[in-house]
Amino acid sequence: MSDSRNAPLADVDPIIANAIDHEVARQAGGLELIASENFVSEAVLEAAGSVFTNKYAEGYPGKRYYGGCEWTDVVEQTAIDRAKQIFGADHANVQPHSGAQANTAVYLAAIQYGDQILGMNLSHGGHLTHGHPMNFSGLSYKVADYGVSKDTEQIDYDELQRIAEQHRPKLIVCGASAYPRIINFERIGEIARSVGARMFADIAHMFGPVAAGLHPSPVPHADYVTTTTHKTLRGPRGGLILCKEEHAKEIDRKLFPGVQGGPLVHIIAAKAVAFGEALRDEFKEYQRQILANAKALASELQEQGLRLVSGGTDNHLMLVDVWMEGKGITGKDAEKALEAALITVNKNTIPFDQNKPFVASGLRIGTPAVTTRGMKEPEMREIGRLIAEVIHAPESEEVRSKVKRGVADLTERFPLYPKRLKAGLVA
Repeated sequence: MSDSRNAPLADVDPIIANAIDHEVARQAGGLELIASENFVSEAVLEAAGSVFTNKYAEGYPGKRYYGGCEWTDVVEQTAIDRAKQIFGADHANVQPHSGAQANTAVYLAAIQYGDQILGMNLSHGGHLTHGHPMNFSGLSYKVADYGVSKDTEQIDYDELQRIAEQHRPKLIVCGASAYPRIINFERIGEIARSVGARMFADIAHMFGPVAAGLHPSPVPHADYVTTTTHKTLRGPRGGLILCKEEHAKEIDRKLFPGVQGGPLVHIIAAKAVAFGEALRDEFKEYQRQILANAKALASELQEQGLRLVSGGTDNHLMLVDVWMEGKGITGKDAEKALEAALITVNKNTIPFDQNKPFVASGLRIGTPAVTTRGMKEPEMREIGRLIAEVIHAPESEEVRSKVKRGVADLTERFPLYPKRLKAGLVA
């Protein structure tokens, strides 16, 4: 019997090889506008696919339960040091497999089962792990929530203060997955201290702008900060915890052995590479362009007659109200129509939504991925027009064909992973 271990993937498993080739083509041939997605560098891909996937390394650098970890320790300590340098943090844990697992460790370290927490309402831009009743956070703790003002569609910090004084939470959770404005972490820290609560900031979406100094950092104000590493950072899928030195030992214990076993060393290696990229000057320029592109795209969508939640954006994403009090279409229908025209977005609830989450009244649109491809403000204007054409005529085959031609023109001018595309479908 022949040994297939050294054979190419296409020979060993053509089904998976074919799916990978088609996914390369999908990403390269469409406009990726999901705010939580991005394209990693070839260096990050190389690290993520490295032989470190073979290594078990329970524990932390210098304190492992397995032998043969000398190079694993180099990789993890490098990732830790770079993460701390980026944010000026006392302590970093780079082992979380995801943002949700990072958040789980924080809850376990910060409070007791059944304690009161205060988090942002999911339908107003928060996250499942900030207290949603179907999530572990909502099942394990008493939850009060805060949201945005109906008039401004922005966080009402005076109302947050009032709710905090009413419920006296042990932990205030802030950060968002669909909030297009600057978050005042300093004010939230003051509110937390005023009621004797700890502060926990989830900056999964804001990692890049915070790292580049383009969004206020929660690190000086929060006891705990978590993030994912794959959104605006442009790294591998994974999580990260930052905290003050006084919480370091408990955070590490609650992450391992609390909620995880062996770390994914190959992903930690890829995180280290991405953190290294984030320390370079070109990363700051990239983040500036993300924000400039978001403003240009938001402006064009408004000029095309679409309403933006809160009237615009201060960061990398925007929420588009496509329902418009029943005069438009649902977010679900808008997402499907745009996907058919090779523009990928996601349906999203908007504050005070009249529709259910799986239908939704809005779209969440972000600029990190198209900015990675090199697109700038003129292209954002073009993309805004293409999106609006589809939303205004979602059933029109003529419009869909025209928009697909526009998408093809953009993607050909700003190629993605050309070597991988050539090696796959068009080889």
